[in-house]
Amino acid sequence: MPIRLHYFGHSTFAIDTGAHKLIIDPFLSPNNPLAPVSAEAIVADYILLTHGHGDHCADAAAIAKRTGAMVISNFEVVSWMQQQGAENGHGMNLGGAYSFPFGRVKMTIAHHSSTMPDGSPGGNPAGFLIHFDDGVDLYIAGDTALTYDMKLIGEAGGVDLAILPIGDNFTMGPDDAITAAQFVQAKRVIPCHYNTFPPIKQDAGAFAAELRRAADIEGIVLNPGEEYAL
Repeated sequence: MPIRLHYFGHSTFAIDTGAHKLIIDPFLSPNNPLAPVSAEAIVADYILLTHGHGDHCADAAAIAKRTGAMVISNFEVVSWMQQQGAENGHGMNLGGAYSFPFGRVKMTIAHHSSTMPDGSPGGNPAGFLIHFDDGVDLYIAGDTALTYDMKLIGEAGGVDLAILPIGDNFTMGPDDAITAAQFVQAKRVIPCHYNTFPPIKQDAGAFAAELRRAADIEGIVLNPGEEYAL
């Protein structure tokens, strides 16, 4: 069974491996103006949080408490989530990796900031490099600037799919995302973190076309609510 990704807008993705269900950075309706569903519609076994900003974890505690899903993030974010009642957590930190029932997860460097919704420290922001048990390699960059560290992912063999922010202003923009895609040697790229709010408005179709022209990499533009099978 192929791995299925379901996009909910901004940086929120649900991943269904067939045996396990993951949700990445849950930011859903009504908090996310682009999301077609609310947190109550989400079924999850694992919740992966790249950092503590509200537009990435606004609905995480509610989903975790309702489903019992394990929260995977940096130690500070997991500790904060446990204080909100999400008791099932696994804390990590940059460069560390751990094997879960769905595959191996490594936390990668992301140049950004991280503060919890109530102002508490959110530890180091991160990305996730996931090696699924069926052999698929997925890179979720999280909110980040372009960083030369991304080259290490490419030198290690690259990834089948990279999820990269293109919104600019708070993260890297389209031009830097094209460079990032080449650094990590991605076979395909799904853009995220754009058009949710005016400061991050972008033309994702133009990004995908330029990615193909400049780097010969496929860009996959998903509208909120659409799916993609790996």
